[in-house]
Amino acid sequence: MTLTDPLHYAPKGDKANSAYFNEYRVKIYERRIKSGLADLLGNMCGLVIQVQTGDALAYLKELCIMTPYRYSKSYINNTHKIYCLVNSNTPNTPVFFVLEPLAFDFADQLTYVNKMYVNSQEKPNARYVGEIFSTKDRNETKKILLSHEIRFQDPDSIQNKFYSNKHIEFTQMSNISLNSLGYTDSNIYDFDSLELGEEFHLSPTEKKALEEVDQFTQEHQIKPLLKGVDHTASRVLAGEREDAILEWLCLSNYYFWGAYDVKDLNSSTNASRITHGNDILSPAKVFTANNTPFMVNSFENLPMPTENFVRNYGRRLHHLAIEVMDGEYQKGTKNIDFVLKKLTDDAHIPFLSQIYGECKDEPNLRQVFSKHSAFSILITEYIERCNDFKGFFTKSNVFALTTAAESDEQIKTHHIGQGVVGD
Repeated sequence: MTLTDPLHYAPKGDKANSAYFNEYRVKIYERRIKSGLADLLGNMCGLVIQVQTGDALAYLKELCIMTPYRYSKSYINNTHKIYCLVNSNTPNTPVFFVLEPLAFDFADQLTYVNKMYVNSQEKPNARYVGEIFSTKDRNETKKILLSHEIRFQDPDSIQNKFYSNKHIEFTQMSNISLNSLGYTDSNIYDFDSLELGEEFHLSPTEKKALEEVDQFTQEHQIKPLLKGVDHTASRVLAGEREDAILEWLCLSNYYFWGAYDVKDLNSSTNASRITHGNDILSPAKVFTANNTPFMVNSFENLPMPTENFVRNYGRRLHHLAIEVMDGEYQKGTKNIDFVLKKLTDDAHIPFLSQIYGECKDEPNLRQVFSKHSAFSILITEYIERCNDFKGFFTKSNVFALTTAAESDEQIKTHHIGQGVVGD
């Protein structure tokens, strides 16, 4: 496996970065090596999402039909039910932890942040929390990051003890992205060893509901075509783009892959990737931000779908991308086209647009966005990397997808999508 050397890598793209960014990007790489952090950190091994009380089963069904993730075990602590899901198609990929507050009136930092934004208020506890990284030594990782001014959760003041678990160290919510990161030196796939709480079992009715959805995806041949999470994409305000990327580089062992300017949308797409290059084993991290801040954009009157999203929903994860296996389901029909048709026609999953991107004889991407989930407030993207495509995105695809999503992200009372099969 060939590793990318961040110190000698020239970022791709046409988005100009400041001298400040370029200076500290390299300094962060050097510090990671000198401090030992580069040797400690491994792959992204977990993704944490919280849903509204009463929405967990519906969201598990949604994940089951739209991703290769399947329910494994569940636990209960003093404030939450915790559902653990694994990728049933691709081993050694991040697990999903879905958190559900026990009480409808539960409130913590996530709740207060959601209540600040008009389009997040309807589901005040529904929010993507962040990622978990594997590390050789959890305590040493925390010690190093503390010396770099990174703050961690205080076990004595945190309400949900998932974040003060003795096997996972979580940072405080970022002031920039509003996400938290966790670090564990335990086996993330051995859920019992994580001591998440008291194990509880789904009811026979709940188990049957998930089994029926799983059977549906197999009978309709959707499940075998889904590989796993390709990337996670967050949106921040215009002036926070470089700081968000630098913070991520401080917290991870990723390198800044590159940034592309999407001038027609007055924004840029900025990607960071794991050094071994396998995004399925450790998904890429993307930040999107406006080029012109909202407060001066009235002088320019440029589009600003990214900035409007942040103003309507807050800084948060915008979408999770699921990679579809490359190939033709049948002659003339790419796998992603087949998946979209089955999800649309047979499962009644709403999508925002057609599929974009040509996948013929040359390497390329083919992509599509779903509507926002009614339970996680996340868009699911499907992406097929055709003919061994090595890049990360195409400008034409980004323009089309962002434009399609914009109409679904305006301020409105009923902005959330529908449920999934079986609802």
